Amino acid sequence: MNVPPSDTPPSEPSPRHRREAPGRTAGAGPARGTVRIDTGLVSGVPGALPGVTVYRGIPYAASTAGPDRWRPPRPAPSWEGVRAADTFGDAPPQAGTGFAMSEDCLNLNVWTAASAGGERRPVYVWIFGGGFSGGRGSDPVFDGSVLAGKGLVVVTFNYRLGALGFLATPGLSRESAHRASGNYGLLDQIAALEWVRRNISAFGGDPDQVSIGGQSAGAGSAGMLSLSPLAAGLFRRTVAQSHARHPGDPELRYLGTSYRRLDAAERQGAAYAAAHGATTPDELRALPWQDLDDAGTLGDDGVDTRSAARPPLFRPVLDGWVLPAGYHDTYARGAQNDVWYLAGNNLDETGAVPETAFDHWRRTGRRDRPGAPPVHVTLDDFVGSARHTYGALAMEFLRLYPAATDDEAARAANDAVRDRSRATTHLWGTQWVRGCGRPVHTYFWTHRPPGPDHDIRGAGHGSEIPYFFGTLHPADQGWTGRDREIADTMSSYLANYVATGDPNGPGLPAWPAYDPRTPTVMEVGAHFGPIPVAPPAELDFWKRYFAAQQPW
Repeated sequence: MNVPPSDTPPSEPSPRHRREAPGRTAGAGPARGTVRIDTGLVSGVPGALPGVTVYRGIPYAASTAGPDRWRPPRPAPSWEGVRAADTFGDAPPQAGTGFAMSEDCLNLNVWTAASAGGERRPVYVWIFGGGFSGGRGSDPVFDGSVLAGKGLVVVTFNYRLGALGFLATPGLSRESAHRASGNYGLLDQIAALEWVRRNISAFGGDPDQVSIGGQSAGAGSAGMLSLSPLAAGLFRRTVAQSHARHPGDPELRYLGTSYRRLDAAERQGAAYAAAHGATTPDELRALPWQDLDDAGTLGDDGVDTRSAARPPLFRPVLDGWVLPAGYHDTYARGAQNDVWYLAGNNLDETGAVPETAFDHWRRTGRRDRPGAPPVHVTLDDFVGSARHTYGALAMEFLRLYPAATDDEAARAANDAVRDRSRATTHLWGTQWVRGCGRPVHTYFWTHRPPGPDHDIRGAGHGSEIPYFFGTLHPADQGWTGRDREIADTMSSYLANYVATGDPNGPGLPAWPAYDPRTPTVMEVGAHFGPIPVAPPAELDFWKRYFAAQQPW
């Protein structure tokens, strides 16, 4: 069944943090009637806040079932009369869920507080994460009501996942006029942005002021779209929540930023097809999609990540068309799209965990899941991993991050992970701005939300999302007044950034723009203000380590 939005509406936007739309107060009531898009008339329903309208489940492309499986998305069919956009559409096929799924899943949702016409509000298009194998645009945490109340038009959408979204085979490549396969999920994302370009003005949005954002694999998608010539001109700004990393950082290879080369992807895809009893595209298309929902369990063992981690098997492909080149080559040519960038990482992710979780990890061990980072909470594991990961630099690493006991090793591992996360994004920024003159802002999220995950995950992967959206979902998590203040601040930063390219605004702590000559990052969450990326000796180590690796 479809999952409804939270029964408890998000908090009202703080008046001092609202952004006023031209000629109209942000959050004022729109006409909740019909709007015309290129496929017909569509009507919305009240959102979670007064004055906000949400349009749910609008098709932006046709079904991908049958002969359209593993083909670029086709235009959505038109309809007669008024389509009631009151229900979220089907999610992309994936394993282990309790919501409706089908291959007719290319739908999107729009939140707006604009009037029926004449306004041109900035637009935020959100790409969900989930390792390219799970997730949906209708997740209640992505409710756009608060951001709409602060002056944005918010769009969330679905894209194909797993084998259905990222399978490459020689046969599929031969079918393509571009001799390419494997990027169907990215092509869906581009089709959604093209739909926004054509239709968002009907909802009071400005097609020339579109920003994209995402978390984890959504952030990786946003980063890849920022490299893709097919997405050029469809958006002006990018928000990457977790994992904007330097091309020499081997962690690019297994996180949501990872990609495959076409020849390797085709070999893997042919083996996958044969294992499922198919050798041709037609035989593959005849399989039920339920036979192809195993992507979340499949890893790519052919990638040297300099660690025990491995990427998910199904992920984007350097196909020469959607993605002509990888990070290093694109940056070296200055060929990335001309967009602003906001990027950051979290305190307790990519292998860092709260001290309250040390015993938990010693008992349970590392999860052997594609895309999952190593967690080092014993001395033997920490030292052995350092020798494997850093090679000739291992002794220097262990001098910078010393440990003599299990607890010291776990704390040293945390320090190293956090320094690396801040350093890699800072050093990525030097390459991004060299080829693109637009401003960059970076952050480091440090607030540990309340609830059952507080002691185990802390400020973990994805913990910042309810604060950026301002939803504080789920409602029964024990949110405090401080959580609501942080959510108001973070959603205001985001609304300002989408509108102007600058997160700063009245009543907000000053967020300085990125400067490659100043190794600082904006801490957000537990505190607000610039902090050092890493101590000088440690930052120098990370520079040299990344420079010594084969760049991606």
